[in-house]
Amino acid sequence: MDIGTKGKGLPENAYRKLKPGEEYVPVVPANQVMPELTAYSLGWGLFYAVLFSAAAAYLGLKIGQVFEAAIPIAILAVGVSVATRRKNALQENVIIQSIGACSGLIVAGAVFTIPGLYILGLDQQAGFFRVFLASVLGGFLGIVFLVPFRKYFVRDMHGEFPFPEATATTEVLVAGEAGGDQARTLVGAALVGGVYDFLMASFELWREVFSTTVFAWGQKLASAAHFDFRVNVGAAVTGLGYIIGLRYAAIICAGSFMSWYVLVPAFAYIGGGLTAVLGASAQKVMGEMTPLEIFTNYVRHVGIGGIAMAGLIGVYKSRRIILGAFQLAARELSSGGAAHATEPDTRTQRDLSMKWIAVLTGVTIVAVFVFFLVGVVGKFGWALAGLLIVTIISFLFTTVAARAIAIVGSNPVSGMTLMTLIISSLILVNIGLRDNDGIVAALLIGGVVCTALSMAGGFITDLKVGYWLGTTPVVQQRWKFLGVVVSAAAVGGVILLLNKTYGFGAEAGGLEAPQASAMAAVLKPLMTGAPAPWLLYLAGVMMALVLEIVGVPPLAFALGMYLPLHLNTPVLAGGIIAHIVATRSKNEAVNNARREKGTLLASGLIAGGAIMGVVAALVLFFGRMIAKNDEWSVNRALHLDGWIEGPGSAAVSVIMFVGLLIYLARSALGAKRDD
Repeated sequence: MDIGTKGKGLPENAYRKLKPGEEYVPVVPANQVMPELTAYSLGWGLFYAVLFSAAAAYLGLKIGQVFEAAIPIAILAVGVSVATRRKNALQENVIIQSIGACSGLIVAGAVFTIPGLYILGLDQQAGFFRVFLASVLGGFLGIVFLVPFRKYFVRDMHGEFPFPEATATTEVLVAGEAGGDQARTLVGAALVGGVYDFLMASFELWREVFSTTVFAWGQKLASAAHFDFRVNVGAAVTGLGYIIGLRYAAIICAGSFMSWYVLVPAFAYIGGGLTAVLGASAQKVMGEMTPLEIFTNYVRHVGIGGIAMAGLIGVYKSRRIILGAFQLAARELSSGGAAHATEPDTRTQRDLSMKWIAVLTGVTIVAVFVFFLVGVVGKFGWALAGLLIVTIISFLFTTVAARAIAIVGSNPVSGMTLMTLIISSLILVNIGLRDNDGIVAALLIGGVVCTALSMAGGFITDLKVGYWLGTTPVVQQRWKFLGVVVSAAAVGGVILLLNKTYGFGAEAGGLEAPQASAMAAVLKPLMTGAPAPWLLYLAGVMMALVLEIVGVPPLAFALGMYLPLHLNTPVLAGGIIAHIVATRSKNEAVNNARREKGTLLASGLIAGGAIMGVVAALVLFFGRMIAKNDEWSVNRALHLDGWIEGPGSAAVSVIMFVGLLIYLARSALGAKRDD
């Protein structure tokens, strides 16, 4: 049976708020059943989980960026189903990407924390089983803590959040199934984005991050006024900005501009005369720092405080939802599973029962305790403290991670994990666990929490995709657990392999592991009594409170303060293009047609850029293995390494970025109303 929307795509009300009394009917309605979990979808999902775990781990340890695997996996799933002429594969492809996407989520939790053990010389304290268990337990916690909030985020808040990554993934799946003009538009944009990002990332024909400091006048400006304008000119992040839209893009960029053009110059002015290093993570005096170094060592902490406070505000505002989840669990446990009797039990709204959620949560929590007691600290009190830290922080910040993904498509797990490490260190030191044993415990606690929050944020994307397309939620939820186990095993093996091959940390001369290095730099002095930047965190806390009072979303603003400037500026550019496309005509039908085509184009740019990012990582990985040279790269093999460092490549970056924006705008504006 073919889906009823063959050739059409998503319903018109998929992305907007519903009118009073209006109902969203997914692509596959609740009364229609299509194959979901099959040997085909399970096999391909697990295969992609292993494959993308390896690619994402290498990329995360090399440059500190873990790509979200959902979009490239969706493209590959659609490609295989089309090539094999598999009928009615839409829901199977949803399951494939849901299982496979565990890879990037588990990788983020592991590579942001565990390599810190190697960096601090605690190699004997790391190992496959510790990495595996921390990843599995964190992944399970992320799932069981998120499931009770699925209906709130994906159904009750329909049209409230842009869900940029879920939108792109959904457009890929629908266009591939529907074919026709939508598929051609998406594939065309994916080819543009893929070729663009591949030539940029693999061949380095132009800079991925443009900075004014590449020019002599920019260096003088950075030295005199600590001003540095930076923009990532990649296709994927630009498409992300289009889907986010102008409002949230502007708020995010406002936070970034506050960091870079207010706080960075202020710190430089105040600390320019210091003759001693200030701060535990700083390596030089402030007067010798670049704007980027000032941002990394000082200003970013204000953003972390803002994210933490925005999270607490979100928890407070969601208190009724959280309380309702507990009440529902209590009613269902006491009524033998009849708590949902008042709500229609439709296929597309069927979750794991609260009884099973309660059982799985209890089993996971006990397993976390046993892991800490037997495998980490060896004392009941210390293990109990670790369990309480993990459980409380993971639960409270589950909704923060989900909301961040829903708003900007980016999960600030590294910031929340850093806050977890600081809190953990203070508690552990006060109960007598310090020095190397304390560092190991804190990093593993951070690893479990980081994985839980990463999984919660990423899983809400899968569930939103399923909501739009009509997938059975309970099927996604059940098989996500298996995806976690397989991905965790793959990540554990890959981390051990990469450490033996390259080593971690700048001092080892191998993979830099930026987040893990930062975690280690902050954690070590805390365990030895050095102070944390509490005043900077407090400044972020107060800023978030003020923003909430005046009606500005504090999480989006704080995310902008925390994320690097070069990731936020293209988001604003994409948001501006989206606003122009959606408002230029006086005919609302034309604006709607343009908006929908623009979303397809942006999704294609994201998809093409994401999958070519994987290809670029694999090219680099295998190129270095074959050449037996850790410094090998495509541009060096082509004798182009001098070009990328010069101002010529920066000028080309600007030209290519402007060309990309023109392509996106002109192609979207060329859409006609669909009568």
